[in-house]
Amino acid sequence: MADERGVAAVSMRKVAEHLGVEAMSLYHHVANKEEILDGIVDLVFSEIELPDDAGDWRNAMRRRACSARAVLARHVWALGLMDSRRNPGPATLRHHDWVIGCLRGAGFSIATTAQATATLDSYVYGFVLQESSLPFDTSREPADAAATLADALPAEEYPHLLEMAKAHARRPDYSYADEFARGLDLILNGLERNLAEEQAAQR
Repeated sequence: MADERGVAAVSMRKVAEHLGVEAMSLYHHVANKEEILDGIVDLVFSEIELPDDAGDWRNAMRRRACSARAVLARHVWALGLMDSRRNPGPATLRHHDWVIGCLRGAGFSIATTAQATATLDSYVYGFVLQESSLPFDTSREPADAAATLADALPAEEYPHLLEMAKAHARRPDYSYADEFARGLDLILNGLERNLAEEQAAQR
């Protein structure tokens, strides 16, 4: 129901209707709508890959981020709920524990682990939200829109916007989706440098 009509469509009454039962019968299984939301958010977390080889923290973080992006693209409604649950389920807790353990095992301090987790998650969530809001249905449309924009705007007023449109977004092979990996590498490169600095300071 959430995937089809958004999380606002999820209510005790509507879930009961979907299941073909009386709403009161649901209360034998869950206390209220909040428990349903806890459960479906936990299901979303359970779909995100947690690589077995956490020894290579960078590759593990990359795979986890790419998996999270793919999962959230299927469940965009979950973006506003991922970190809002007061009673996180086992998959949610396992997910967060794995991320922390992977970074701590690589040698990151507690403080940097917290910052890295927040930064990576904010990037993934933000990218999915932005990507899902774009007014494009095909990979060709961004280049077409950039071409239209470049032809319509006066260069003297918007020189940098036009430079971006002409030199980057207007390329025939341009795809906004490709920006995800590049941006993720920027973050991982920064974390790698930070880790090297932390380890050097401890020597």
